[in-house]
This record gives sequence, structure tokens and C-alpha cells, in this order.
Amino acid sequence: MQVLITGVAGFIGYHLAQRLLTDGWQVYGIDNLNEYYEVTLKKARLERLQPHPHFTFQYLDLSDRAGMAQLFQDQTFDAVVNLAAQAGVRYSLQNPWTYIDSNVSGFVNVLEGCRQQPIQHLVFASSSSVYGANMKVPFAVSDRTDFPVSLYAATKKANELIAHTYSHLYQIPTTGLRFFTVYGPWGRPDMAYFKFAKAIQAGQAIDVYNFGKMQRDFTYIDDIIEGVVRVLQQPPQQSLATLSPADQPLNSAAQFRVYNIGNNRPVELMHFIRLLEAGLGQTAQLNFLPMQPGEVVATYADVDDLVQAIHFAPVTPIETGIQHFVDWYLAYSNQA
Repeated sequence: MQVLITGVAGFIGYHLAQRLLTDGWQVYGIDNLNEYYEVTLKKARLERLQPHPHFTFQYLDLSDRAGMAQLFQDQTFDAVVNLAAQAGVRYSLQNPWTYIDSNVSGFVNVLEGCRQQPIQHLVFASSSSVYGANMKVPFAVSDRTDFPVSLYAATKKANELIAHTYSHLYQIPTTGLRFFTVYGPWGRPDMAYFKFAKAIQAGQAIDVYNFGKMQRDFTYIDDIIEGVVRVLQQPPQQSLATLSPADQPLNSAAQFRVYNIGNNRPVELMHFIRLLEAGLGQTAQLNFLPMQPGEVVATYADVDDLVQAIHFAPVTPIETGIQHFVDWYLAYSNQA
């Protein structure tokens, strides 16, 4: 089985590639190595993948229409996992076009490629951000997601709608995964936990928004990868004809599904900071600030649908996951 992973030098892409290579897949990875966060980290991830005989890397931007078309002409893929995207909420306030080019136009390029060959399954990264300012918790896939509060969230919602259209029109088995605050070793420096660790270690103050009154459904990277791998191997087959009347309004006749993938245990931001302090052996200097535009107070995943579909739910306690991250972070920063 050959799988295309877009964004293979990214946090989740790197870990997924490692896992699939270990499982015997052939992995073809693409990435544009953009400078949204330090490229040295992306290159370090790639250096750990490239010695594997079943790994191929191509430098390619998702928004390069001609390049993406050529990729699908030259290569045959059994499955595609689209993880490449312009990430971040605050960055979208200053750089909106980047999100349209990568997350919308780039994603259509992936879908166009998939319809040119018999892809067995397309899995793509959505986000918990699609729930916007939803006050009902936990967030269920059946909840309305019509009111995003950031451009990033809007592009992820657009991905779900466009993906469904392609699945319906061209019979592409497609699954979207709404990730909930993924963390762990080899993580993204733009994420709060990474920024916090760096600032605490340097003795610098950290910005704590909404005066610390926030919750996140932090999900450890190994749990995310286990979920992605299981989903990847189970393309959606069900149609409306096999659904009960009660379930039909929440599902599509297309081979298309969306799942939450989160820890199902929201953690107070201040508790998260205290765990980082304990792992680093240092006390954080806290700079409490009001809520930032585009942010939400809490995220909390209802994963019942995912558990039913793949018989797995995230299991890593936050205390264990943070310690694994801190151990890696200290080793990586010392090496750097």
C-alpha cells in the first residue's frame, strides 16, 4: 500500500509517516517547508524519516496546481492523508490570503488529484475550531458548525463541505478528522504548550489569555496517530439505505464521514501550566491577558462515534503526555 501524506514534515505528518513505515506501508510525503515556524525543526523531522527505504519525499506546495496535478499523474496512491495546512488562529488575523491559498485552493488540488485515480480512502485534517463559540459541551459531530470565529476555522469547515461534494460526485471514500489540541514530542513551536515551555525555561513571562479561565481537550500525539491509522484502514461504506430513520438526518448517502478525535477530558489551562512547571522544575511568570479575537473558552470532544467506528479512544493521561513532551523538549533544546 502506498500512501501520500501531505505536510509530512509537520508534527502529525511526521509521526504518522513513522508509524505507517513501521507498519510496512510505502510513504510518499510532500511538504513546502514554509517558515510559519522554524524550518530547522521540520528538517530535523525529515532527517529521521529519509533513511527509511520505503520513504520518498518531494518538496511541493499544496497550492501549486500544476505541480500537484503532475504528482498524481506520476504516482499512484492507494490512500491519501491530507495534513498540510496553514495552521494557527492569531496568524490568520494578519495573513488571511495564506489560509485561502493553502487550506482551500490547496485542498481542492488534493481532491482533484484523488478523482483522477481510484483512491481507496482520503483522510483529511479538520479541526475542533469548526465548533466556533459553541457553548454546548461536549462538542458532537451532529452539532451545528455554521458560525466559525476565526478564518482558520472557516477554512476547515470549507474543507468538510468541499470534501463531501467530491465524495458525492466522484465516489471518493473520504473521512474528516476534527483534531482537538494535539501535543507531544516533536510538536509545533507555535502551540501554547511549546511556547510556555520555552519561556519558562528562559525565565520569561508567558501570556495567559482570558486570565487563565480556559479549557482545552489536549490530545497526546500517539493517541492521534492510533486513531488516524485505524480510520485510514476503514473507508466509509455505509449509505442512507442502511441507516435507521433517526440517524439519516445526521449522515450522508456519500462515502463520507466526519469524526472528533480528542481526549474527551478537557484540562484547565492553569493545571496544564502547573504540569509544565513540574516537568521543567521551574516556576512560570504569568502575564494574564483578556481573551484574544478568534479564540474560544473551551474545547471538549464527544468521541462516541469514533469509538463505535474504530473501537479506540485516546487514553494517555495529561500528566504522562506532558512529561513525555518535556523530556523530548529538554533533549531537543540542549542539542539545538
